Amino acid sequence: MLLERLSHASGVSGNEGEVREIIKEAVRDHVDELQVDNLGNLITLKKGKRPGPKVMIAAHMDEVGLMVTWIEKNGMLRFTTVGGIDKRVLQGKAVLVGPNRLPGVIGSKPIHRQEPSERNKPLPINQLFIDIGAKSKEDAEKKVKVGDYAIFATKFGEFGAGKYKGKAMDDRVGCLVLIETLKNTYNMPVYGVFTTMEEIGTRGAAVAAHAVDPDLGIVLEGTVCADFMFDIPEGHATNIGAGPALSLMDATSIANKAMVQHLVALAEKNKIPYQFRRATSGGNDAGRISLTRKGVPACSISVPCRYIHSPVSVVSASDIENTIKLLDTFLRSIEQGGLKL
Repeated sequence: MLLERLSHASGVSGNEGEVREIIKEAVRDHVDELQVDNLGNLITLKKGKRPGPKVMIAAHMDEVGLMVTWIEKNGMLRFTTVGGIDKRVLQGKAVLVGPNRLPGVIGSKPIHRQEPSERNKPLPINQLFIDIGAKSKEDAEKKVKVGDYAIFATKFGEFGAGKYKGKAMDDRVGCLVLIETLKNTYNMPVYGVFTTMEEIGTRGAAVAAHAVDPDLGIVLEGTVCADFMFDIPEGHATNIGAGPALSLMDATSIANKAMVQHLVALAEKNKIPYQFRRATSGGNDAGRISLTRKGVPACSISVPCRYIHSPVSVVSASDIENTIKLLDTFLRSIEQGGLKL
């Protein structure tokens, strides 16, 4: 299963090569051009029969994770986080370190040895370490080095009725949607761009959008979902199984109103379930794309992900399928001149 391969792949920000190779293999026979730029973005093009409008669809390949920063004399690995990770989820988690996926465990001082004040808050990163079973610094250095990345050792699988669990659903679900979309044929130029370093400042998208110079930007994202708590629906942000989520605004951009309205009209006409993202925190590649050159109309279409930016997320198969349907319907409407900006 492609989503399983994407989820298991190691792709912490700045180290997206393994993910990129999987995507290359999946899209190579469905695009007219394929290139990798200096920041590692994978930029593909389906030329179409008409010169425009030029549409850039982006999904980021990177995930949040860890990087080794120091090796102690006793062989324990000091590390830092890459991207926004809630430090409360780190203690005791299994990880895979370096290109050889060396098993490790994130350790800390046992709760029995913690002061009462320490038990009421997450331990800082400088009090955590990765244990790889090494006897000494010299022993550890035979297996890992400073600068190696670490990912969570999470096994992908089915989860309940019509759901999947796995790591890095943000944004491997977006990558999957874009891969499936590139298998279709459109009459206008469609750039499928798999971006790097979104989790550390949407850096890849800034470079890729400048190179593509699109007329429209669409970002595919895995987004926050908290539908397991709160009595008021507004607190859920999104709901699993309720369809793709459309963002009105977030911390980095306000979605193009005409694009969002057109998505809503198409979803209702074609009976595709959808929802609005009822949160404005965070940001994604749409913010960067919208600021390209003279400005680009842009919006986001997202798949709800429970427990985002943690060792394991949960997504709905129907949400993925309906995101693919909505995006395809939107693109076919654009090529027929249905979108009026």
